[in-house]
This record gives sequence, structure tokens and C-alpha cells, in this order.
Amino acid sequence: MSESGRSLSIERMQEGGVPDLAIATFVRLYGELEAGATGLIPEADIEPLTGIDRQADLEIDGAAAAEAMASTVVIKLNGGLGTSMGLEAAKSLLPVRDGASFLDLIARQVLAARERHGARLPLVLMNSFRTRADSLEALAAYPELAVDGIPADFVQNREPKLDAETLEPVQWPADPSLEWCPPGHGDLYTALQTSGMLRTLLDAGFRYATVSNADNLGAVPDADIAAWFAASGAPYAAELVAKSDADVKGGQLVVRRSDGQIIQRETAQVVPGELDVANDRHVHPYFHANNLWFDLEQLADLLAVHDGVLPLPLIRNLKTVDPSDKTSTKVVQLETAMGAAVNVFPGARVIEVERARFLPVKTTNDLLVLRSDVYELTSEHHLLARRPAPLVQLDESFKLIADFEERTPSGPPSLLGADSLTVQGDWTFGADVVATGEAVLVAPDGGAHVVPDGSRLGPDGLL
Repeated sequence: MSESGRSLSIERMQEGGVPDLAIATFVRLYGELEAGATGLIPEADIEPLTGIDRQADLEIDGAAAAEAMASTVVIKLNGGLGTSMGLEAAKSLLPVRDGASFLDLIARQVLAARERHGARLPLVLMNSFRTRADSLEALAAYPELAVDGIPADFVQNREPKLDAETLEPVQWPADPSLEWCPPGHGDLYTALQTSGMLRTLLDAGFRYATVSNADNLGAVPDADIAAWFAASGAPYAAELVAKSDADVKGGQLVVRRSDGQIIQRETAQVVPGELDVANDRHVHPYFHANNLWFDLEQLADLLAVHDGVLPLPLIRNLKTVDPSDKTSTKVVQLETAMGAAVNVFPGARVIEVERARFLPVKTTNDLLVLRSDVYELTSEHHLLARRPAPLVQLDESFKLIADFEERTPSGPPSLLGADSLTVQGDWTFGADVVATGEAVLVAPDGGAHVVPDGSRLGPDGLL
């Protein structure tokens, strides 16, 4: 059954114009799936990561910082649609602050860093087949971003979703485009090579890449970290953030007991029943910010050693073929994580960075905080927290962007004096609402309710 699935998958990828190296990567992962690999990493096989470098301790000479930035390219992972938030276009086009989208702010951050450091500092997007057109159209508003000889993007590869029962490419005539998926952000390394982008960057004199998710506006170009990485001589480095009590999920780096190698463990690779331990900051004190640095020359050498296919561990992701329809056919997506490259880069390094470098928006809870007065934009378009961000838990009625926007027509409430905000029930916020302390808003019944203009919210609800 699975042999048929493999053959049919290869045939579909060839017909779809998928590069041979991407097909070879898929076939390797398919073989692991056939062999029963789950990608799970038991707690008994690992140790916590300790004793790492810290951004707060860096003392960098200005000349070294400028030299490192002159050889650096900014790569943003821009393949996500934000389907869990009800989006159908690139998530990075979602307005975040004052009508500016993620991409707007990223472009402005890069331009500001160029001016500060006198560097070329190209901005390159890794798009997916679903996000490319809209994203490039949005970036056209910043013609000054262009760097001679460097394309604005390269496209992530794609692979067929597999029917969970047969492991054959799924059929979905209602929307054939949903039969395909990106192979996880671990495809970064393959896509850099198959697109020709890796060779283009090297030929143009770039040595280092700083890589992060487009929905993380905290991962601004940083000259001190660039200089630290360049001086280390390491092929690869990952940014980690110290956990707080609010950090209950996310990938992490751990040490494999068998050989002392640093490895990546995503949430999907945690053994069922061990999630509480994995998320316990007293056991594993750091989480992976998914901000990476790598040496492009050493990456090219490593790819050559592995014939272009890095042996990243399988992530077996169970989904439905239509993400918006949980009753549609169950599928398996074969994925890898870009952070798992730490497993195969000899001499990889890690650094603890300030929490300000980790500002992802995965839910409307995150979006509410980022749009609130907790954050302000600096002259270089960095988002600066005026106080520790409160924990926000909105009702399910806020989950989708359209519903969220409808319920916050005048913007978010003031959260500057709030330690947390919990909303239960269907509420629409009026203008100039202020939340303080551990604010709670509970609907008295199942109907829709309005928070009047100028209201104050506290631990006892509307004050």
C-alpha cells in the first residue's frame, strides 16, 4: 500500500515541477514514515541545555558590528497563511500597528538598519506557492529595498498531502490546491539550493544569513549578534529565550544523552504524557525563538556532503485536507523543522537573547496585545514593550480575524495597567476601554454584549 503511495507521490511531484532534490527529501521522509518513525524524542533520552552565551553580556566593537552586517542577508519565512485565524492570504499582510502590516514593518526595520550600519542588507522572503504573488505586490511599495543582483524571494517547495489511511496522495476535487502543502520550514535549506538563491548570495559576497518568521517582529537585524556569530566561526547558531511561567509551549533545544549533541525538539516531537515536563521552565529553562544564523559557505559545504539532502528528523503532522473543515479527509504531512539543522551542523552554537526578540503572533490573543498601548514603535520601527506583556485569553468568538475585528472596532482596550485580561462570552469593545490588574470580563448569558465607551475593567469585571 505504502509502496504505491510513494510511487504515486513521486509521480505527482514530478508532474508538478518539484525539483529533484525536494523529491529526494520527501522520499527519505516517506521511508522513515513507512518504517514507523514518529519523530518523538522521549525525555529519558535527553538532558536540559545549560551554560550558554547571552546577548546581554556581549561587548562588540563598532567596526566588527559594521563588518558583520556588511556580509549579512535577512531571510524571512513567509509561507504561512494563518488559516487557524481564518486568513486566506499571506499572514504577513495582516495589519499590526496603525494600518501597517508585518511586511510593512519588516521592510522599514531593514531600511532603518541599512541606514544605521551602512550595509546592503538584502531582505529576501521564502514564500510558499500560496503567498508569493500577494507578498511581492506588497513589497513593491518599497522599491528602495532592491539590492542589485539579489531576487526579492525564493519559493518553498511543495509536496502532496498523504491520505492518513492509505498513505497515497490525497484527492480533493473541491479544491485541488489543497492536495499540496509546504514540507515545513526545514525546507529552507533545500529551497535555498534548488532555487539558486544560495549560490546567488555567495557570488554577491554575502557570508551570513539571519533567518526568522515573518510574524515575529521582534527579530530585527541585530549587528551585535551578527558580530558575535561571525567571530565564533560557527556554521550555525540558534537564539533561545529564557522561559517565564506563561511560556507553556514551543520548540526547544536539548542535549542528546547518547553523544552530547545539541538537538531540536518541536512540540509535535514530545512524547504524549510528557508535555508538562517539556514545558516546565525549571526543567528546560529555554525555548527556541526560531531565529537562526548560519554561515552560507559552510551551509553549501554541508549540503554537498549530504548530496543536497540534509538528514533532518521527520515531523509527522496530522491534519485534515481542508484546514477549515475538521470533517474533511485526515491527512499526513511530512515535515521538518529548520531549527533541527542544529542536529547536523558540527560546532553549532546557541545564544540566549532578550525576550524583545520574540514577538510572534499566532493567535488573536497575541494580536490584541501587539496592537495595544503595551507596545510602542521606535523611530527604527522596532516594537518596544513599555511593560511586561499581560497574558490575554479571549473567548472563542474572537478567534477568527473577521470576528476579532468586528469585536474591536475602535481598537484594543488599554492594557498598560493590566496583568492579564480574560474574556468569556461574546463581547464588543467600545472606545477608550481601560483594563487594570487581573481583568476579567464574563458574559451573564449566551448573548452578545457591549463594553461601553470609556469603561474600566478589573478583577470584578466592569467597574
